[in-house]
Amino acid sequence: MTQPPSQPPPPGQQPGQQPGYGYPQGPPQGEPGYGYPQTPPVPGQPPGQPPQAGQPPQPGPYNQPGPYNQPGPYNQPGPYGQQPGPYNQPGPYGQQPNPYGGGGFPPQQFPGAPTPPPGGNGGGSFFTRKPGALIAAAVAGLLVIGGGTWFVLSGDDDGGSKKNVSKDKDAKPSGSDEPDTGDGTGGGREAQDDLNAGRKDGESKILWLQKNDVDLPKNGADVYGPWFAGDVVAKAMYKKVVGYGAADGKEKWSLTLPAEVCAAPSTSTADGKVVIGIKDGVSEKANCTVLQQIDLKTGKGGWKQEVKQAGNWDFLSDITLAINGGTVTAARTGHVNAYRMSDGKELFDEVPGECQPGAIASGERMIAAESCPGGDVDKQQNQVQELDPATGKPKWTYKLKTNWELDKVYSSNPIVLSLTEPDKKSWAIVALNDNGTVRSQIDGGNDKFQPNCGGSFIVFGANLDGCTGVAADASTFYMATQPSETGSSGTNEVIAFDLSTGKSKWRAKAPAERVMTPLGMEGANVLLYFEPAYDKGGAVATLAPTGGAPKVLLQNPQSTSQIESSFYDSELDYVGGRFYVTSSRVSASDDKAEMETKTMMAFGK
Repeated sequence: MTQPPSQPPPPGQQPGQQPGYGYPQGPPQGEPGYGYPQTPPVPGQPPGQPPQAGQPPQPGPYNQPGPYNQPGPYNQPGPYGQQPGPYNQPGPYGQQPNPYGGGGFPPQQFPGAPTPPPGGNGGGSFFTRKPGALIAAAVAGLLVIGGGTWFVLSGDDDGGSKKNVSKDKDAKPSGSDEPDTGDGTGGGREAQDDLNAGRKDGESKILWLQKNDVDLPKNGADVYGPWFAGDVVAKAMYKKVVGYGAADGKEKWSLTLPAEVCAAPSTSTADGKVVIGIKDGVSEKANCTVLQQIDLKTGKGGWKQEVKQAGNWDFLSDITLAINGGTVTAARTGHVNAYRMSDGKELFDEVPGECQPGAIASGERMIAAESCPGGDVDKQQNQVQELDPATGKPKWTYKLKTNWELDKVYSSNPIVLSLTEPDKKSWAIVALNDNGTVRSQIDGGNDKFQPNCGGSFIVFGANLDGCTGVAADASTFYMATQPSETGSSGTNEVIAFDLSTGKSKWRAKAPAERVMTPLGMEGANVLLYFEPAYDKGGAVATLAPTGGAPKVLLQNPQSTSQIESSFYDSELDYVGGRFYVTSSRVSASDDKAEMETKTMMAFGK
């Protein structure tokens, strides 16, 4: 195989030399896990390929016979001819199953991790090594527990009759910049003062603590957000969207909705606008088809649009929402509708070609996971495209190997993708150039990884956004390893990978008995979170792009570590020098416990 036309060979590869690939391989035959040692390949023979003339057959992983090491999702022709591979690298992470939903098989969990309740959030957890520990959650695909799928039945019981949204039941805002009800603590000012009573020198302050104040259905409800706009932090749950003062937690505004919130993007626009999805009725038969724009600074509802049905089988899968600049998209299996953020005008309802998006990621680039029509259900063809947000026209196409699919977008700038083959439970991470050709494949060696990609349960759909445990800048991809042990003595590392080669550049160890995970980038540095333990609070820190020791920005109080650890499937955000912990779901055994559930906590100096 030769290089693509007009494209120079990768570093270390001579012109005309055939690029080798570290193909993702099938799952281990024994105990599940990540990064199991592999049988060394025969010298000169690419992993997963038939032996060359005069060479003995290559054994499978773990000395198992059989040629089941299938090629990974690379070497596929795109708009620039044949795509180069990541330069004779070994397969990523050994025999790794997909650790975070999306592919439909169970995420790995650490011993002692609590089992999510029905309707709980999917995806693997970086912080579920002990009960009540934090999860840096985002959004996931199917959640499979013990071979069964959790479903959630929510909404008011109206005997099964479907009710449509009417004009007299539009979203209605309430509140003002100076509300006269509540102080944002959920338990009164004294409760907030008590939280800081045991604070030691050098520890951050508890700025405020929120408790649930919404009467929910019996199965609870997912929390969407938080979103940050100026001095407001907002979140949505059930039939209400609320904006709080970022500094003091006081309610600034609330917006009552005619039906339940059912979808939301992971980000808002730069000017503080968001579009959420609400159901078109209050029965269990209602579909998630109504889009509502909201100004997060004022709480005022803007345009409202109903997603039109595309055929009789549409809306069998949930929609997912994404924002890319001035465009918001509502995607579900085989269909997408794009609208202008400013006024709700529909921009496009399909993309050119037979392959159509099933999910789109929020971010600087509109990255779409697309499925292509075919007659053989056992040989699915999928592809990845970057789309023009205004027209839906593709800028480039990256075709995947048969049955491989885009699972998550770790970064859209630079482009770093998580790819899976669900049937074989294989996983690979690939970086692309700006034109959609392969830049490298991440080579994780024998290390064990488990990015956190939890979130709301999605029926037959996919959400590409919101993973933590990973971060990327222009030249480097950062990923945290699994903790070395369970319990309080566990620790881990962050590994930096060169995006040009896929090889590791350096490793940074967490302090003793601490577990850290990347949350994203903070300027040129990697933003980290240290999970709390029984004798220490959590902490926010940064790691230099050259590695070394983490620098702590906020050390949370040890006296409130149990509260910090109690949030279910937490969303973690560091914005404006403040650190926010937000529960991604509220559910309790009775009404009293429901109203005592802590939903959001803010730390600062």
